[in-house]
Amino acid sequence: MKRKQETQLIFWIFLCPVLIAFLLVIVIPFFMGVFYSFTNWSSSARAGVSLQCIGLSNFTESFEDPAFLYSFLLTLVYTVLNMIAINLTAFILAIIVTSKLRLRNLYRVGFFIPNLIGGLILGYVWQFIFNNAVPAIGESLPFLSALADPANLILSKRNSALMALVVVGTWQYAGYIMMIYVAALEGVPEELHEAATIDGANTFQRIRLITIPMIAQAFTITMFLTLVQSFKQFDVNVSLTAGGPSAMFMGQPIFGTELLALNIYQTAFTANNLAEGQARAVVFFIVLIIISLAQVSANKRKEIEL
Repeated sequence: MKRKQETQLIFWIFLCPVLIAFLLVIVIPFFMGVFYSFTNWSSSARAGVSLQCIGLSNFTESFEDPAFLYSFLLTLVYTVLNMIAINLTAFILAIIVTSKLRLRNLYRVGFFIPNLIGGLILGYVWQFIFNNAVPAIGESLPFLSALADPANLILSKRNSALMALVVVGTWQYAGYIMMIYVAALEGVPEELHEAATIDGANTFQRIRLITIPMIAQAFTITMFLTLVQSFKQFDVNVSLTAGGPSAMFMGQPIFGTELLALNIYQTAFTANNLAEGQARAVVFFIVLIIISLAQVSANKRKEIEL
């Protein structure tokens, strides 16, 4: 056997297991899901009811559902807030741990550890903090007595509960994004900062005119990652608020902090409407693809401008 053929054989031997797993776990289920979104598929077996194609009914019913529309809009708001909070926090942390601060490597580990904890656990831990620790602080400190009032519980109101989701999401993910910024910051030549310092530039000017343009590619990556992570947020949403508290939208009661992923889950497995849940997942996929491509394209143009 010629050496070229032997190399190709080894290549396919190593590639095939991964390729087969990818097809079985990702590609085939994806196209099956798209197919089921156009049917009356249900998990319950009913006599005389067979799988039938019903066209776009699942999609039209989804867009007529106020709960779905609300969760869609809420996910967009949450994504914007989460992207800003995570990237701003991660960038500040990266600046701190790349400075000449003592024990900066220890701080890097500490900031990254929350990313290693599962979202479900984080949600329950922070639920305890918001529902028990914060009121306890209010009882101990007179000037924060308002926090001890049950009516002021953070998770009892829609807006504050949404901000709680952003806080927990930031606490979990900022350390991971920080590591990307750290890698980018360490690639910025120190001579540029020294020359700018000699010319009289202060810290803020050096960051704005040297650091940010030099790490523009890192912003493209981190904003894409935080965009996708925010859109897919599910575990923290389930464990921290479970979609509550309730609110009104288009004259109907809905879950005030139910993000899109949780809405799809509730539709499919709680309401036992798998086909409609799948249709919403298809919409979710298409919207996420469009927004992600727009974000990456916008960031790439910005890289050139910087």
